[in-house]
Amino acid sequence: MREPLVLTIDFGTQSVRAMLFDKHGKEYGKMKVHFKEPYFSKDIGWAEQTPEFYWDRLKEATNGLKEQCADIWDDVKGVAVTTIRDTAVIVDKDGKPLRDIILWLDQREVKDADKTRFGKGFKSLLRMLNLYDLAAAQCKASACNWVHEYEPEVWAKMYKFLMFSGWITFRLTGVMKDSVANQIGHIPFDYKNKTWQSPKAITAPIFDLKAKDMCELIEPGTIVGYITKEASRDLGIKEGTPVIASGSDKGCETLGSGCVDSTGASLSLGTTATVQMTTDKYIETEPFVPTYPAVLPGKYNPEIEIYRGYWMISWFKNEFAHKEVKEAKELGVSAEELLNRHLKDVPAGCEGLILQPYWTPGIKHPSARGAILGFADCHTRIHIYRAIIEGIAYGLYDGLLSIQRKTKINVEFISVSGGGSESDEICQITSNIMGIP
Repeated sequence: MREPLVLTIDFGTQSVRAMLFDKHGKEYGKMKVHFKEPYFSKDIGWAEQTPEFYWDRLKEATNGLKEQCADIWDDVKGVAVTTIRDTAVIVDKDGKPLRDIILWLDQREVKDADKTRFGKGFKSLLRMLNLYDLAAAQCKASACNWVHEYEPEVWAKMYKFLMFSGWITFRLTGVMKDSVANQIGHIPFDYKNKTWQSPKAITAPIFDLKAKDMCELIEPGTIVGYITKEASRDLGIKEGTPVIASGSDKGCETLGSGCVDSTGASLSLGTTATVQMTTDKYIETEPFVPTYPAVLPGKYNPEIEIYRGYWMISWFKNEFAHKEVKEAKELGVSAEELLNRHLKDVPAGCEGLILQPYWTPGIKHPSARGAILGFADCHTRIHIYRAIIEGIAYGLYDGLLSIQRKTKINVEFISVSGGGSESDEICQITSNIMGIP
């Protein structure tokens, strides 16, 4: 008897992947579809995409994988989905999106959101705790508040405010449910108790959403629903195949890389670079920056992130690596591969060149900016490239130290995942900086 297989669907910022695994984690097939236009901007700082864009790319991925693995496709006995976080889909009662999807990259803000939403008592409490600026920044950056403020006609028709994972799950099953491990974003979620916030919660004034506006929550590992006839027709997946609740992209990376307890830390070298641990207790690393529910039921993932992490590789390639892009096309390899080969030509420390990887600041330090310091006449483009790698690694190392201080736990090993982990050179540089196996 052949092994039953699980079809995993992984939506990233720049691509979607469909993969087949058995229960031992052995990969049987993979189809990756890159997004030619990951998002579009109708205004400065906006990042949106049409819902059908993602569904159409998913069609390409699953049907391509089905063709590639035709002889074992009938062995698919379950489906699991993981997606990017903090990405909002607003739907009506039929599950139809009422507007384009607002991505996590979006930088729009609601002007004076805190002044119109925070009562006098709440303002006084925040100022007493020295948290006013942080809470105000969260309020201004919340997509739900922006839609409520500037698109009241959409808000009036809204039935549910879904995370991207919840909408994809709905398209697969026709059921509006989502995993507690997917609720990561500017939403009224009680991360410690894994439920929607009470109206009396201290952070309730930050968001215009109420529990009734959100979908039903379930634990990861449980069945959400089953592949519908329509989804089967579009995606080539057998109708009635169960869809299993999973978790966010970063949470799944942490689990998949073997960090199932507090002995290890997971580095995700993706568009956003993160460091996570897995703990038994809920411990916040920063005020108003919650620890997320893990894919493993009953556990949590404290996290520190560098918002524009390995996105900076694409930035460097587009702005400074035209030579390598041209050469890579001629050789049939990626420009990143060529750039990584040159990393060994620059000594550790980049001969005094230092990079602060804050091209987009986080909530805690909204005034932070990226910087490259220490230029001398010996520095080249490759020095800048290596400084990016080192800058991100030092940022993650600082984040790991912060998590360890808060949790009072020292990790014994580090695992890596994400696009940057595909490079031996990047992994070695990161390992040297971390100083942990």
